[in-house]
Amino acid sequence: MTAHVFRAGAPADLATLRSLRELPGRWMGRGFNLIARPDKHDNQPFFLQLSATQETLEFAPIGAPVPNRGSAQDDIFFRGVHYTQQISDAVTGGALHFETGQWLDVPATTAPAAPETVARLATIPHGDALLAQGQPLTVQGGPRIDPADSTPITHSTGQPVTNAQYLAPFTTTPLPPGIPAGAIANPNVVLTEAIKNQQITETVVLPLSTTDVIGGSAGGIQNIPFVTTNANATSMTAVFWIEKVSDPVLGEFLQLQYTQTIILNFLDIDWPHINVGTLVKQ
Repeated sequence: MTAHVFRAGAPADLATLRSLRELPGRWMGRGFNLIARPDKHDNQPFFLQLSATQETLEFAPIGAPVPNRGSAQDDIFFRGVHYTQQISDAVTGGALHFETGQWLDVPATTAPAAPETVARLATIPHGDALLAQGQPLTVQGGPRIDPADSTPITHSTGQPVTNAQYLAPFTTTPLPPGIPAGAIANPNVVLTEAIKNQQITETVVLPLSTTDVIGGSAGGIQNIPFVTTNANATSMTAVFWIEKVSDPVLGEFLQLQYTQTIILNFLDIDWPHINVGTLVKQ
């Protein structure tokens, strides 16, 4: 009788996941979501939706090495995890986001000439699928969290939208409870506020982009025709930080923070859709 190894469920040696080795398990936490979405229904150019969020993110190892067969170089094998992400409004409890996908740890290759990378494959029920990649690294201490800019950009000129009356929702929409001031202009302030009193001893940095070229090619986003015509998701950048936190009461625990920006194009404007979260491993 032949023994079979099933990729989606067999246990895996977590050390072989390298920069992804801490991901398997359940993470829970809170965050913030900012999206300017089309509002044809109310005869308005856009509606600015702001949500304090609660989130569950679950990862499980892909159970065996994944072979990619080579022609220009010998075969490569890599490990990975599959995941489910569920985000709801922290105030109303209403569902905001559901996503399934995979993270892959891809070894360095010679054909193409490329370093070790991580890749994320994701699908969401709006009718979008994406592939993003980046080069992981580990740093001592806490993360460097740069500002995330929510300013809309005119697509045809590349210039920021400056009409104050048109952009009034960005200055007049009230923030949800618990979200710090300044979060509309820079949603990443939610992340920096969450860790300002923490001692973080080590951080694994997992950057992702659908547009950065690594090894001669980049990722991308594919959408159903309705999405392409009405609010085209054109690119995504994100950074995930896996942090080791040392707490005098709780001891050492793992924390996952991330910031993600998806560009939605409608009305000749590129609108940053920014989502951030701080989650603790359960």
